[in-house]
Amino acid sequence: MVSRVIPVDPFDLVIFGGTGDLARRKILPGLYRRFQDEQMPDTARIIGVARSDMDTEGYRAFVSEAVREFISKKKCDPKVLSAFLDRLCFVQVDAVGEQGWDKLKAKIRDEHVQAFYFSVGPNLFGPIAERLHRHGIAGPEARIVVEKPFGHDQATARALNQVLARHFDEGQIYRIDHYLGKETVQNLMALRFGNMLFEPLWNAQYVDHIQITVAETVGVEGRGSYYDKSGAMRDMVQNHLMQLLCLTAMEPPSKFEPDAVRDEKLKIIRALDPVTSDDIVRGQYRGGDSVATYLQDAETDASTTESFVAMKLHISNWRWNGTPFYLRTGKRLRARMSEIVVRFKEPPHSIFEEDTGQSANELSIRLQPNEGMDLKVTIKEPGLGGMRLIDVPLDMTFAEALGDDVADAPDAYERLIMDVIRGNQTLFMRGDEVEAAWAWTDPIIAGWVDRRDKPRLYDAFSTGPEEALMLLHKDGRRWREIRE
Repeated sequence: MVSRVIPVDPFDLVIFGGTGDLARRKILPGLYRRFQDEQMPDTARIIGVARSDMDTEGYRAFVSEAVREFISKKKCDPKVLSAFLDRLCFVQVDAVGEQGWDKLKAKIRDEHVQAFYFSVGPNLFGPIAERLHRHGIAGPEARIVVEKPFGHDQATARALNQVLARHFDEGQIYRIDHYLGKETVQNLMALRFGNMLFEPLWNAQYVDHIQITVAETVGVEGRGSYYDKSGAMRDMVQNHLMQLLCLTAMEPPSKFEPDAVRDEKLKIIRALDPVTSDDIVRGQYRGGDSVATYLQDAETDASTTESFVAMKLHISNWRWNGTPFYLRTGKRLRARMSEIVVRFKEPPHSIFEEDTGQSANELSIRLQPNEGMDLKVTIKEPGLGGMRLIDVPLDMTFAEALGDDVADAPDAYERLIMDVIRGNQTLFMRGDEVEAAWAWTDPIIAGWVDRRDKPRLYDAFSTGPEEALMLLHKDGRRWREIRE
């Protein structure tokens, strides 16, 4: 199967923080792949911007090294790379001063799509937006891309929205969450709304519960000072897991277009019930013989910041009334894994003998690694000796089912940046959506502070605190195993 590549219009893409880690690891290698697949027109230009004392030749050398490091040798073609580097230039700009802005303006072409990627800290979003406006660099159709964290709480998120709104309309602002660019996340919408098989069953009448897990084996080393001010709740639950929850639970939009999809996601966030302290478990990894503890990684002697969160949620609407959603995320867990599991109810009446076994259907949607889906169904165990029931998976790993082209599908950042150039905001968060997510998150965090809660310690490369297992056990349920 060969994927179809649709070229985008000619553009100027300015990357503020163009020498930063995100640009080096994701943005620039991703743009190289889009150029290699001929999705980028010949007149497209990528402009790196930073305070670094660098010229265009130095920047091209920097990008060349990044591409060679993060793109496989099989995909790194010297001729293609050379042609890609010709599309790049560099401008030294002081984001909070006046140096370099006139030079940047001279590089921007009015007849091209203008996109400005803010790959910088949130404290620079406002100054950059203001200067783009004041120096007349961004045209009326220009687009800006802003990275998370988008605020530290509802108040700061609202203030940031207001700052950006002074210079750009909501239709020009692209709040990026790379989880929404993953192939399987988009396939979740195709699965639900493109197949008659599942949608009639996708409700409280047939679904027992839903689990969403994002597990990581890495700790917080390298970003400990930032992470200790945020924690798993702010870093993962408020954005990534919230988006996965919305796409899993939302009603069918009237059309597959940006505001229709985001309207339905917003309804889910506003329908979330407050979470009691009994339905949340926080954890912090201990470390081990060859692995640092959280406190060592965060370079602090004492901290109550969580590296793990598990919780039970309820959505107060007709579709999901009474169906629990269990969310779990953490650092230094047993395996790197992200998945959504829909556990259906058992049949209301079994015609088989008790010793034949009872089971329920389970749909698993794997986001990483090995993107794909499997559906567990009940069949008769082969052989003589009567009727014995067993569960077997109907497995669809995308790479196996759809071929090598799918296994080498665009990275989430590649897809989302091309959506910015197209002007498609479907997979980006809207301002009111971000503020609503913080409005639900803030009371949970405030409760921890008021109660002076301390996170439960858990061993590195385990499944998290024992109390997280009990969160489901007390409901007569079990978490799916964390495994590759």
